[in-house]
Order: sequence, then structure tokens, then C-alpha cells
Amino acid sequence: MLTPYLPFPPSSGGQIRSYNLLKQLSKKHDITLFCYIRRNEERKYIPELQKYCKKIRVFERRQAWNPLNVILAGLTAYPFLVCIYLSRQFRAAVSEELSKNKYDLIHAETFYVMTNIPKTKIPILLVEQTIEYLVYKHYVESLKNPILRWLLSIDVGKLRFWETAFWKKADGVVAVSDPDKAQMLRLAPDLEVGLVPNGVNMDFFKVKKSWDDKNPRILFVANFKWLQNVEAAELLLGKVFPKILEKLPNSRLWIVGQHIPEKIMAQKSDRIIVDSLKEDDEEGIRNAYFHSSLFASPLRGPGGTRLKHFAAMASNLPLITTKVGAEGLGVKDGIEVIIRDDPGDIALEAVSLLKNSKRMQFMSQKARMLVLQKFSWEVVAQKLDELYEKTRAVNNNS
Repeated sequence: MLTPYLPFPPSSGGQIRSYNLLKQLSKKHDITLFCYIRRNEERKYIPELQKYCKKIRVFERRQAWNPLNVILAGLTAYPFLVCIYLSRQFRAAVSEELSKNKYDLIHAETFYVMTNIPKTKIPILLVEQTIEYLVYKHYVESLKNPILRWLLSIDVGKLRFWETAFWKKADGVVAVSDPDKAQMLRLAPDLEVGLVPNGVNMDFFKVKKSWDDKNPRILFVANFKWLQNVEAAELLLGKVFPKILEKLPNSRLWIVGQHIPEKIMAQKSDRIIVDSLKEDDEEGIRNAYFHSSLFASPLRGPGGTRLKHFAAMASNLPLITTKVGAEGLGVKDGIEVIIRDDPGDIALEAVSLLKNSKRMQFMSQKARMLVLQKFSWEVVAQKLDELYEKTRAVNNNS
């Protein structure tokens, strides 16, 4: 398995997904993990992963804005994102590993690690956690500077080309949601796309049993390295929570996560709580879900794993999100969650819900039942394992 990050601690959505799948898949498979780290101190987490992996090799990734990445993006056909993960050392190590040992399958997590896989007859299953070019396209379109927007749009075009090219190169491709699968088929109609959704560790979260909060807390949890999460938090602060506060003056907004930018930290007040957590602070995350009244997530940007939404559902915490935020959750509006796109409508629904504890209980319990039945990591890993077998079988018959 190749991943663009060390799958521990389970901080970002990708890390959570990979870590939990490794735990489940290791019950049936011998796994060799090749992955990148950002900092040398991440090596202290390797022993946790050794419980589930037969062998682990880590490689320190260049910082994103390393001059070499900029030069490579300017002088080669590859987009900037792919250039960050270009590594002769990584590729040589993978090549040596494949030449010396027998493997049944290569699992590549994200297309931008694919450049480090040499030509091989071993079947490759490429798992796309998100459609990356759409994420960057959304960011570029939000830029005010027309020259910068034009320059970066060139990179978006390169990203779209190579993302699609690597889908076609792999022996099997996996999406995590139906909208992502549909988008992949629009770009590559002949592609055979499997579906392996995200999941949740049902045993990790404390389960709420009371929804009658006199001083409600509206929660947003995220890893703020990702643009979509910063954008959602700014919407909450600027357009959603002020309207909630007008109707519910005892309410508080609680923003929790890793890598919270200073512009959000500066919004702290007696009604706005901002808690920046370390990447391995699992208890802090668990307590945030348990001690909140409602999870509000006005996501607009495409991409991402939506694992924070599964976490809310597993915790019996009512969830309000957007159509984009509900992608991949398998939910119905008004049953398991509330889906609204306009910030004003999100605020109105939040106020209405917080005044109706019976409705909060109904929705929360429906949502928890849904994730228990369809999105536990055991169920998700079984779907992935079936695609492993299918990819191997197709490759053996070709």
C-alpha cells in the first residue's frame, strides 16, 4: 500500500480512513506500507502501524513550496501537486521491493503517488479519496487576482489531465461516493469504477443520550490544512452563527481542530470558542462531539472525506450540512440530517432544531443507525477486499 501520508495519528480524513482500513485489512492480508512523512518526528508513530503492517518504509516529503517543486511544475508536464510527491528515492525503493518480493496487488491511495510505481505486471488498485482537480478548481475560481487565477488555471488543467490519465493506467479505480464516481465517468466514460465509501469507528465515540440543552453549543470540527474547512468555518462565523445568536442568545459556537489559522483564532469571544488541538489529541475530538448540541457544517468546496460528518452521526449529534457536505453519507434530508445550502437557511434550521429536542433525538438516532448498518469500518473494508479480489481476477485473465 502506498499513501501520501503516515496513516497515524488519525488526524486528517485521509489518515483516519487509511488507519482504520489497515486495521481491518490486516486480519486477512500481509501488508507492506510505503508512505511519506512531513517531519522526522512522525517516525515515533510507526510502532502503532507495525501492529497491522508486515513492513513499513517512510520517506520524508519535500515541503510544498520547496523551490524544486516550483521548478518541476514550471518545466515539466506534471502539475504542482504531483511534483510535490515526485521522489527518485521513493520510486527506487518501491522498484527494489517489487523485484525482491512477491506481491498480489498494489493499493495506491490517491493518484499523485502513482508516479512512484515503476512499470509492473502486478495489478494496481487506485483509490481516489476526492477528485483533486475539482478541489483546486474551486480554490482558483475563488481568487480575486485575475492574473494569478489565469496562471493557476493552467495547473488545474494539468491536474485534470494527469488525474484522468492515472485512472486509466490503473487496473482498478475506486471512488468514495456516488457523485465522485459519476464525475470520474464523465471524464473517462470507459472506466470501471468501484465504490468504497468512508466509514466510522463506532466504538471510538461517546454516544449522546440527551438533547435538551439550555445553553446550546454549535460545533464544527475539522483539520484546517484544507481550504474547504477554512471556508466553512468563515461562513459559520460570518453568516450563520450571528443569525443563530439573534434567536438563541445563550448559544455558543465551538470550533475545534488542528492547524486553525490565526484569522479564525482571532474570532474568539465569550460566545465563540476556538480550540486548537494537537494532531494526536483523540480525546479532545471525542469530547467535542459529546459535549455539543448540534454539528453545523456549511461546506461548499468539493472534495474531502466527510469523516467529521460520520463522526457526528456516530455520536448521536444532530447534523446540518449542505448538499456538497452530504455527498457520500447516504442520508435523506429531514430524516437523518438536515440539508440546506443558503447560510440563512442553515441558521433558521439550526434554531428550529435546537428548540425541538424530540426532533433532534429522532434524527440523531436515525443517523446513528444508518452508519452502524452501512458505514462501520468492518463493512467498508469488506467492500474494499472484494475489489482487491476483482482487480486480481481481471488482471489474471487479461
